[in-house]
Amino acid sequence: MKTDLVTPIEIVKTKESKISAVDFENLKFGQVFSDHMLVCDYEDGKWSPPKIVPYQPISLEPSAKIFHYGQSVFEGMKAYKDDDDKVFLFRPLDNCKRLNISSKRLAIPELPEAYFMDGLKELLKIEKDWIPTKKGSSLYIRPFVFASGEGFHASPADAYRFIIACAPSGPYFSGKVKVLIETKYSRSANGGVGFAKAGGNYAGQFYPTQLAKEKGYQQVIWTDDNTHEYIEEAGAMNIFVRINDTLLTVPTSDRILDGITRKSIIQIAKDEGIDVEVRKIKVSELVEASESGSLKEMFGAGTAAVISPIAGFGFNGKDYDLPYIENPMADSLKKRIVDIQTNKADDPYGWRVGVE
Repeated sequence: MKTDLVTPIEIVKTKESKISAVDFENLKFGQVFSDHMLVCDYEDGKWSPPKIVPYQPISLEPSAKIFHYGQSVFEGMKAYKDDDDKVFLFRPLDNCKRLNISSKRLAIPELPEAYFMDGLKELLKIEKDWIPTKKGSSLYIRPFVFASGEGFHASPADAYRFIIACAPSGPYFSGKVKVLIETKYSRSANGGVGFAKAGGNYAGQFYPTQLAKEKGYQQVIWTDDNTHEYIEEAGAMNIFVRINDTLLTVPTSDRILDGITRKSIIQIAKDEGIDVEVRKIKVSELVEASESGSLKEMFGAGTAAVISPIAGFGFNGKDYDLPYIENPMADSLKKRIVDIQTNKADDPYGWRVGVE
């Protein structure tokens, strides 16, 4: 069948749903996948109209350029249900725009906005029953593009595939994490692809994070590639620091992802009268603030976890614990965002988008 949307979408439904075998009360993050996925191919210089098909393996030639030159970008999103069974997205157009920003940096053809938005909404209508309603759970959505064109020549591919797959998921993190400030390895560099959601960015993080875990930490705080004097990101998330009653975060750049959750936190915090500063933050400033007692909170911010509190950090062989705070800023900001996402509060910003 085809839809009557502005973007016609061919739909091939699965013969048998897997949903009855899923334990929605005990979902791990990103390990169970819904019945359908959206697929769109770029060939002969243009993107073909998207189609929705049963979730299935991908068949590629060994010479597909994704395997050799890493042309791949992705996004992370969530869909939510409210108490009336209505479905909502959070700032989806921002994800679409960022996907194309990432694609452009990796010489991947940009996707038509209508293909992304209409395709996503139509997919969610079909997968509505896969959206969990348990508190802290959601339908995680992974749009991604990769080079499917073939050849060993080091050049952009001539064919690409765009896919949206969905995974009903529980919370990404539970509890606070302990982090290590990284002073040797770098996540990204000036003029590089750090601002893009490129798959290789995350692959490059795994080894330093593994080393940190061997030392008893759960994540790393990335520092600048030149001097390692300034903090930049928390694992795969943007970072926020509270010193006394001021909330600090670092400015975006070609090294740092323009996080959608980050932008939302900044806006909400300012509107709630919190003093927000977007500026560079020295590692030495963190250490001094911890030693003086003025460092109150640190947390990562991103789609998967929304906000992930940090219990303490390690630097130069010494651990610095953060104090216990009643009614932490992290909790109140997370609640404001989640309440907007799940239609439990007014949305003065127009961030919540219904799927009808």
